[in-house]
Amino acid sequence: MAGTSQSALKVIDSRQKDRREFLSELYTAYGGSVYGRCRYLLKDATQAEDAMQEVFARALTHSDGLRAESSPLAWLMKIATHHCLNQLRAERAPWRRWFERDERARPEGDGGARKMETRELVRSLLSRVDVETQAAVVHYWVDGMTQEEVAAMLGRSVPTVRKRLERFATLTNEELKVP
Repeated sequence: MAGTSQSALKVIDSRQKDRREFLSELYTAYGGSVYGRCRYLLKDATQAEDAMQEVFARALTHSDGLRAESSPLAWLMKIATHHCLNQLRAERAPWRRWFERDERARPEGDGGARKMETRELVRSLLSRVDVETQAAVVHYWVDGMTQEEVAAMLGRSVPTVRKRLERFATLTNEELKVP
């Protein structure tokens, strides 16, 4: 930034200064530039603001990475670039699309007291079976594992896992009075 003395900022040593003062100086001098980089990479003002805050939080916790001979602006830009690129990569991750698809598929009235009721019912049903059956149920129904994967995880045979899941389903149907 114009008017900012580069040489004065180059000698900032966070171990000698209070960390808040150090961050305040960096934010005042380079906040606009960091925001600009984040905005350019993310193409969204709100995401850029969040990313800028994250960059300065990282700068505060990793202030030892700033050496007296390196430029604070270059150091912050490196943090900003890495953070924004990681964020963009995470947005393209397959799990995110699955999560968003599942969220869109939920009925409009999903949530609230009904959801809490369901959770309590599931906890109650799980408490009625042994720990290994609980693990099988959670791995199969919550984690989305196959019966083969659950069997390998528990060190049991697939028929054993299948029987445990069937017993839990029977218990659930009895509780819910499903024919």
